[in-house]
Amino acid sequence: MAVRLGPAGVPLSCKGRTIVEGMDDIISLGMDAMEIQTVRMVAPNHFEQYWQAGALSYKADFELNIHGPYYSEILGNRMQLNRTLSKLEASLQAAKVLNARHITCHVGPYCGHSRGKEANEIAANVFAGVVERIAEIWEEDADHPVFPWLKEKKPTKIGIETSGRQNLWGSIEEVLEVVNHVENTIPVINFAHIHSRGHGRLKTSEDYGELFDLVRETIGTKEFYCHFSGVEHLMGNAIHYTQIKKSDLNFEPLAEFLVEEGDWLDVTIISDSPLLEHDAMYMSQLISKSRHRQLERKAREQRRRELALKSGMSPEELELREKEAAEKRRNAEANAPIQMFDEIDIDPRKILDTKTVSKLKELCKEKELPVSGKKNDLINRLYVKMMEEKEIQDRIDAYELKTVAQLKEMLRELNVPVSGTKPELISKLMVAEDELNEQKESDGKSDEESTDNVESKEENDDLFSDEDDDDLF
Repeated sequence: MAVRLGPAGVPLSCKGRTIVEGMDDIISLGMDAMEIQTVRMVAPNHFEQYWQAGALSYKADFELNIHGPYYSEILGNRMQLNRTLSKLEASLQAAKVLNARHITCHVGPYCGHSRGKEANEIAANVFAGVVERIAEIWEEDADHPVFPWLKEKKPTKIGIETSGRQNLWGSIEEVLEVVNHVENTIPVINFAHIHSRGHGRLKTSEDYGELFDLVRETIGTKEFYCHFSGVEHLMGNAIHYTQIKKSDLNFEPLAEFLVEEGDWLDVTIISDSPLLEHDAMYMSQLISKSRHRQLERKAREQRRRELALKSGMSPEELELREKEAAEKRRNAEANAPIQMFDEIDIDPRKILDTKTVSKLKELCKEKELPVSGKKNDLINRLYVKMMEEKEIQDRIDAYELKTVAQLKEMLRELNVPVSGTKPELISKLMVAEDELNEQKESDGKSDEESTDNVESKEENDDLFSDEDDDDLF
């Protein structure tokens, strides 16, 4: 599996702002791809640094790509289409000088055309012309010594990007339909856009796997050019890009798919995130972690095979026994009562914190406690209740050590009837002691209030005494 990663533009941390300086920074970070942004226009004075960047990419095996104009009207009227193609022509010329592997293009709004066959046919005809034009540009200077890549490599591939809004042409199905009919084009899989149009559809590695399988089955390719970023979306429309960690579009499942099932892929992933190279590095780290997990799993499987040979079982039988043992262990842990105090030397709140909110609510219902509030509220509620239960259990355990005769003697001292079984005697004794303690607390409060009243009266007497009057006058 070949995975190339890089940012969409010069890295934010780069001290210089030229493309070559940006490439140096990207290479030093351990990445090997970059997308140049020509989203509005290509200035003639940029071509000098474009050529320098192209020469560096050719020598360093660094993948450069270019993004064409953002605002396109390929489905518009003649004037709108000509305006779009004029901007795109400059990007095609820049792609030649840059030694770009892909150029990303947008189609834009439907401009009154019906979705489906009509709009797709127009887009396919336009892109067929764009493909012919990039081939012509590539041939114009094929023998020029300053562009050795023109002779050795194929022309830049035209990438058609998926869009992130319902009113714009560019669903994954529309893009694949056009790419399937126009040679030398490639779908630009913008995961943030597909996730937004699908109302948050990319959640698991299986979701990503289905997407890659759809592309492979439709156009029969193993080469993928992708954009990835966090995204905020609403009602099937992307609002704006965010950093990956602040989005519901997670990269971990994609990393898992690439490592576990992506051996057949040749994929480039460009970070569209506002954090550019930082999120590109984050994606690289997640892919490395997935690779480590894969190696650990393979090592466990190898150990299992060796143990199976020693024990005379097949690896499948040993694996089945391990799964059964793990399932029993999980069930035992799930059904075991929460050990709280004397049994284990752990803060009970830490134990409760390992439970899910739904499990905590079940425990609250069992103990007839409210189930409203956040997780911390449920934990505190259960903790207080269990503390009370612990105190009661400690008292019961202490009374269980006494004989029936001793319990009856204690009840007589409290003027409580002494009939009943031992558990009934313990219950009567605990109730009587609680009532006595409540009475003592009530008497103590009354004494304090009485003392306060006496002191207040003495202060008032002092305040209006004759001696004070004499001193005042």
